[in-house]
Amino acid sequence: MRTNIVIDDSLIEQVMSLARVKTKREAVNTALHEYVLNRSRSKLSDLAGSIDFYDDYDYKALREGRNVSR
Repeated sequence: MRTNIVIDDSLIEQVMSLARVKTKREAVNTALHEYVLNRSRSKLSDLAGSIDFYDDYDYKALREGRNVSR
């Protein structure tokens, strides 16, 4: 999608430098991608402490591939 927007030149230069990209288009796409990833992570952190596990839940057994079926 083509869109014309006015972007702060110093901000776009910072993004281009940090992301090591050569075009403003790449910089904007990279910045948008990072924004979405960060927002998605914050939603995951909202779940912390809200999941109830069974008393006999053994995450180590799951990692090792042992049969832990009920």
